[in-house]
Amino acid sequence: MIIDLKEVGLIRKGKWILDQINWQVEAGEHWVLLGLNGAGKTALLHMLSAYHFPAKGSIEVLGRRFGKDPLGEELRQDIGLVSQTIQTRFYDSDSAYQIVLSGGFATIGLYETPTDEMRTRAQELLKELGCFHYANRPYYTLSQGEKQRVTIARALMGEPKLLILDEPTNGLDFLAKEQLLDAVERIESLPNAPTILYVTHHVDEILPLFDKILMLKEGKVYRSGEAKDLLTEDILADFFGIDIHLSWTNDRPQIWRK
Repeated sequence: MIIDLKEVGLIRKGKWILDQINWQVEAGEHWVLLGLNGAGKTALLHMLSAYHFPAKGSIEVLGRRFGKDPLGEELRQDIGLVSQTIQTRFYDSDSAYQIVLSGGFATIGLYETPTDEMRTRAQELLKELGCFHYANRPYYTLSQGEKQRVTIARALMGEPKLLILDEPTNGLDFLAKEQLLDAVERIESLPNAPTILYVTHHVDEILPLFDKILMLKEGKVYRSGEAKDLLTEDILADFFGIDIHLSWTNDRPQIWRK
């Protein structure tokens, strides 16, 4: 079991941010966490990474039970997290290659000498995610889409069991967005590929590889289950609170307001 949440609730500043969260993720599954801004997505991610602890319920992530087993950095080493916050911590003068290599040490910056095996893995990841041609460029010269793909490659260096992509297309233009989604699709075919949790509020980013969806609304689970069962006009219209049209292009859903 990758994630096991039972009746979980989280209080922040006297308010229930999350309540009655029940969610199980098995190894080999790939999930989308779908919800509008303010739904509680970030709070849920912080709990999975042991930055927040629940006020009620039980949490087990990657075999570690909160309140019983060691958490903190030991847990986070098995989780690859890609977010805008992490990007702001990188050194602009480091090359894309150096940033990816630093993922093997779980550090910001490269302070140790990488092994030949680490160098080979970094190069393979850069190639697989379409970053190799700018591997030696300083990080500050990269576009936002290029930076995101480098950050994903870095997160994969430690061979995490769980990869969390937190709204990775924010701020990207159409072309950069599609290039990043292509890179996400390629992760599934990597050796020892992790379980992927893709966090978004954009339905059109739900790729065919994501077979499961957790729909979060106002801090509670609205629906959870097979993507093919949940991606319907009626369910999405009720979830978003507006009448919508739903269509499919290349096995990806598209919605627009009626």
